[in-house]
Amino acid sequence: MDFISTSVENIPRIGPQYQKRLKRLGIKTVGQLLFHFPHRYEDFSNLVKIADLHEGGPAFIEAMAGKPFCIQGQITDIRVFRAFRKRMMLTQAEIADETGKIKALWFNQPYLVNTLKKGTFVCLAGKIRGKKSSKYLSSPAYEKLPENFKEEKADLTHTAGLIPVYPETEGLSSKWLRFIIKPILASLIRPENELPDSLPKKISEKYEFLSIKDALWKIHFPDSLKEAEEARKKFSFEELFNLSLFVLKERLKLAKENARDIPINVGLIKKFTENLPFKLTDAQRKCAWQILKDLEKSRPMNRLLEGDVGSGKTVVSAIAALNVAQSGYQTAFLAPTEILAKQHFKTINEVLKNFDLKVALITGKESYFEEEKIERKKLLEKIRKNEADIIIGTHAIIQDTDPSTAKKTPLQFSKLALVVIDEQHRFGTEQRAKLCRQKDFIPHLLSMTATPIPRTLSLTVYGDLDLSVIDEMPKGRKKIITKIIQPHEKESAYEFIREQIKEGRQAFVICPRIEPPSAPQGGAMEGQAPLLDERSLSWMDVKAVKQEYEKLSKKIFPDLRIGMLHGKMKSKEKENVMWEFKEKVLDILVSTSVIEVGVDVPNASVMMIEGSEKFGLAQLHQFRGRVGRAEWQSYCFLFTNEPGFVTNRRLKALVSCDNGFELAEKDLQIRGPGDFTGQRQWGLPDLAMASLSDTVMVSEARNEAKEILSQDPQLKKYPALRERLQEFTKRIHLE
Repeated sequence: MDFISTSVENIPRIGPQYQKRLKRLGIKTVGQLLFHFPHRYEDFSNLVKIADLHEGGPAFIEAMAGKPFCIQGQITDIRVFRAFRKRMMLTQAEIADETGKIKALWFNQPYLVNTLKKGTFVCLAGKIRGKKSSKYLSSPAYEKLPENFKEEKADLTHTAGLIPVYPETEGLSSKWLRFIIKPILASLIRPENELPDSLPKKISEKYEFLSIKDALWKIHFPDSLKEAEEARKKFSFEELFNLSLFVLKERLKLAKENARDIPINVGLIKKFTENLPFKLTDAQRKCAWQILKDLEKSRPMNRLLEGDVGSGKTVVSAIAALNVAQSGYQTAFLAPTEILAKQHFKTINEVLKNFDLKVALITGKESYFEEEKIERKKLLEKIRKNEADIIIGTHAIIQDTDPSTAKKTPLQFSKLALVVIDEQHRFGTEQRAKLCRQKDFIPHLLSMTATPIPRTLSLTVYGDLDLSVIDEMPKGRKKIITKIIQPHEKESAYEFIREQIKEGRQAFVICPRIEPPSAPQGGAMEGQAPLLDERSLSWMDVKAVKQEYEKLSKKIFPDLRIGMLHGKMKSKEKENVMWEFKEKVLDILVSTSVIEVGVDVPNASVMMIEGSEKFGLAQLHQFRGRVGRAEWQSYCFLFTNEPGFVTNRRLKALVSCDNGFELAEKDLQIRGPGDFTGQRQWGLPDLAMASLSDTVMVSEARNEAKEILSQDPQLKKYPALRERLQEFTKRIHLE
């Protein structure tokens, strides 16, 4: 076994408890530990004399302004005492150098009296607190120094330089990670600990990247931010290169598969469009034609249908499903939520009512066939016998087990030719083959999204998908008036909503949470009550659905009919609430982001978003798209209590722009791609996510990946790269 594959259990000082904690971070091997990169650095490089920190000293102004610094000296006194009127232990030490003395204070760390004993030489790094006459170092980072540190430069890890701060987990601090990682890096100089560079040599030389060993050392323990950036550039490129290899290999793999070729029935499609109560836009016609031409091929389609909120993607997908059904094959529609699945069921039944098609719905708890409720077992039998043409549902469709009975009842399609997935764009070849359960053919795939995708994401994350864009809205749609509502403007906004409801309209109210989070824990200083920092204040104002429902129904609109909707409610409860809102039994619906996509209530004219600063632009645009779906003027109110620079940029962009594609680019610039795509769900590495904004690097990495694969599709000449790509594929969970 090579060094990089060595299990962490073989590393000295990593016992069973730490192995479990590392596993929570996805770290099981030496290589995974070395590639667990810092997400920021503490700058403790400002080493000063204690006298400089006293009033009038050179470092005094900077220290009082909150800039961190380092001192080195000897502990002349250390003791522990209990804070007055507080259940808190304080450890106080006095540190002296040749120029003076200063105190340091640690909270609830009484064990330090045994670690930092009187006479110990230390390096302390942190910030000054207290008044001018009684300044002290507050909970400084500490590191022991050798007694002769004045004569020799100490090799420090946690102070006196740029100090890496890592993604952490409970019981596993950055200090511990530095303690473990540094000796491993030092051991790389040994010949037996050879570390292969997965990036091909010709690419590294072309872009003048650091060697793998230098890059690892400089990203963990850089001497300057410039060094850290130089190392980060290499690894960012490598992650983008691997991501490009992954999506391009997916495209090559899919090209070798077989699919059902579905001829275009022009007369049928013409009949469908003539029976619609509206006229298709030119963009809808263009996208429908691209999809139908793909279905004609015996190679599986892999297409993403991208269109703004309300642009008519479902109708376009219905055209494809109709064409597939008339050829004797089946279509499966997959939706991320039950609400959206039922919305598709209703829409598909409506637009295809003039055609003799059998449409089914299957979710985790209930099943319908031709709008009649049916036992799951009976519906599965109909699907297996090809008696259902279009099957709509959640991911219960691809589960082998019936969620309601826990019995193994896999869904078997008879002649599945097309899979349509809404708001999820990763559905690998293996998943398709499993869904189809046929060895000779796998279904065509059409993904749909109302989240416009910036160019860099379409080149990398979605690089194996062909793209169809509905860039035109149905005629007659009015622009939704969007306004930022400051705290002092709330009353007038509430009054406006009341007037809208008097006119017969309805309103959505969106909140970021179901319930308020637990209060953050804070420590007190010198017997004072815990101070609230900006993060704590932000926590206090996070709006929750249950609280907002109580406030609106009892205090603001006691005379109106208000409902509540969130993800923890039972399926039947959610269904009843949505039915009441659609049927105008309710005036206002207070909800979480569960209504983000697919909910269609044309009578709703007001979208009120509490805590709007908690959402990204793309998500806010989705919320706004729930109104403005009928002939009357609609409004979107963005309630906020955070007038910060980034918040203002994002919310003002939404006010001035109703084009989802333009907003997507702005969201990428303002918030970064990790927030844009939801990297926790995607599992994409932080460096890859952060680098997606660099269009030049994205393009270069993709071009290099194309060239490598054109010469060596199986990467036989690049064993280290092939192994790294396999590990990368598992890590990102895209299949």
